[in-house]
Amino acid sequence: MQSLHTQETNVFTSDDLVTDVAKMIEPYKNEKVFVLTDEETHRLCFPAIAGIPGITDSRCMVIGTGDAHKNTDTLIKVWTFLVEGGATRHSLLINLGGGMPCDLGGFAAATFKRGIDFINIPTTLLAQVDASVGGKTGINFNGYKNEIGSFMQAKQVLIDIDLLKTLDNNNLASGFAEMIKHALLKSDAMLKRTLNFNILQPNMPELKSLVAESIKIKDDYVTSDPHEENIRKALNLGHTVGHAFESFALQQKRPILHGYAVAFGLIPELYLAHKKLGFPIQLVEKLTQYIDRIYGKFEFTTADFDWLYTTMTHDKKNQGGRINFTLLKNTGEVTINTHCEKAEVIEALDYYLQA
Repeated sequence: MQSLHTQETNVFTSDDLVTDVAKMIEPYKNEKVFVLTDEETHRLCFPAIAGIPGITDSRCMVIGTGDAHKNTDTLIKVWTFLVEGGATRHSLLINLGGGMPCDLGGFAAATFKRGIDFINIPTTLLAQVDASVGGKTGINFNGYKNEIGSFMQAKQVLIDIDLLKTLDNNNLASGFAEMIKHALLKSDAMLKRTLNFNILQPNMPELKSLVAESIKIKDDYVTSDPHEENIRKALNLGHTVGHAFESFALQQKRPILHGYAVAFGLIPELYLAHKKLGFPIQLVEKLTQYIDRIYGKFEFTTADFDWLYTTMTHDKKNQGGRINFTLLKNTGEVTINTHCEKAEVIEALDYYLQA
C-alpha cells in the first residue's frame, strides 16, 4: 500500500487488496465493520474482500445498481441496515463500488449518529478519480443531481487499478472524462498525455500513473477550498451543462453515465469559454472531435433548450439567480463564477448540435 501524499484525503494505491483492506479495518473490528455495495459490484468485486476477518455477508448491504437508486428511499434503507446491525458511533462503513455507492454511503455515514468513519474502495475509474475523493457526499432529489448532501472526508480511500479490469469500455470512458477535465485544468502537457492514452485498450501500469496524477490535481483544489467556497469550483468544469444533460436523460428515461454527461457538457462550456474568455477555438474543435469519437453525441433538439437552461438555474454554484460557469482562458488558466446570459448559453447548446 502506497500513499499518494494527497493533503485533504488519505488516498492509497493498493499492492495487495486483501492485505491492505485488513490493515485499514483492524482498528474497527471490535465495533463492527459494515459494507455497502451495489448488485453489480457485489457480484464482481465483493468476493475479493469477502474472506477478510471482520467482513461478513451479514453486515454487507447490497443496493440497486445505477443512479436511479441514489435517493432517499435507499438512504433510509442504509440507515435501517446500520441500526439493525448494531452499528455504533465507532463502527466503520466501507463503500465498495462506483460513484453512486461512494456518494450515498458517504452521506449515510456522515449523518448516522452524527457521523461515523467510512472508507471508500472505488471500483470504477470514475469513482477512483472523482467521487471517492474530495469529501462530497449526497443523493439526488426531485430529479436534481446531488441536491441533498454534505461535506465529509473518507477516513481513507484505497485505489486498486486491478478492480478496473471488471469494467466495460463505456465505464472506462466514463471515468476518463473526469481525467480529461482534470488535464484541462492542469496544463497542455497533461492534456496531451491524457488524450494520447488509449482508454479503450488501456495499458494498466500507465493508467495507474495517470489516475494518481488525476487524483493529485483534484486534491490540490480540494485542499485549497474544502467546502467549495472559491477555487474548488474549478472542478465543476463541464458539469453545469453536463448535469443538465444528465437530468434530461433521466427525465427521458434513457439515463447516461455521469462521465458521458461531463464529456458532452465540456463542449458547450469550452465554446462559452471561447466566446467569453478567448479559449482557443482550435482546441474546442479538437476536443469536440475527440469526444464525438469516444463518446458519441448526446441527443436533444432546439425545442429542449429552455428545459436545459431552466435546469442549469438549479446548479448549486449559482448566486443571485445567475448561472455561474467554470470556464478556461486557456489550458490551466481557470476562471470561476463566470456569468453567462441565457442567449449565450443557448448559442453554446446550438454549437453542440451543429458541431
